[in-house]
Amino acid sequence: MLFALSTLVTAVIIIAVVAVLLIIIGAAIGMHNSLVTLKNGCEEAWSGVDIYLKKRYDLIPNLVETVKGYTKHESETLERVIAARSGALTATSANEKVAADKQVSGALRGLFARVESYPELKANTQFLSLQNQLLSIENDLSQARKFYNGKCKAYNIKLEKFPSNLVAGMMKLEKRAYFELDSEEERKNVKVSF
Repeated sequence: MLFALSTLVTAVIIIAVVAVLLIIIGAAIGMHNSLVTLKNGCEEAWSGVDIYLKKRYDLIPNLVETVKGYTKHESETLERVIAARSGALTATSANEKVAADKQVSGALRGLFARVESYPELKANTQFLSLQNQLLSIENDLSQARKFYNGKCKAYNIKLEKFPSNLVAGMMKLEKRAYFELDSEEERKNVKVSF
């Protein structure tokens, strides 16, 4: 009788251990699948951003050539735009492309600031067309960035939360960079004066 009782206790303990192991394995598989889903969501959102970045980068040479004809003394500004574009085209990872995009945005801001000094360029129909195309791309890019940041937020949170951070560590997953404003100047309120 004692032997039967000890066998029963051993069987219950083995069943309990197996049940706990199955629960842990199931939870790990669920976390793994959730992380894969979030990672793929970030990659999908990134591809949307990448499409608009490509459109933007394809437009830059035309813009530079148009400006070059009017602004013979602005070669440094034009070279900065071209160098930023080249750096963006050679970036490979999403995080590198985010950093390179900041350089392109800054260079384009500098270019358009210089254009203000050339009224005949501002009246050029080709320049205005390119400027409007760039504005449209920038608006679409802004929406794609917002979507990407939302996907990355969910992904990054999951990477940091316990216990999914353990699974993420085993998968060697890393946080994704957000698209953020480039400077403190952009964060300030716009001053309007009449």
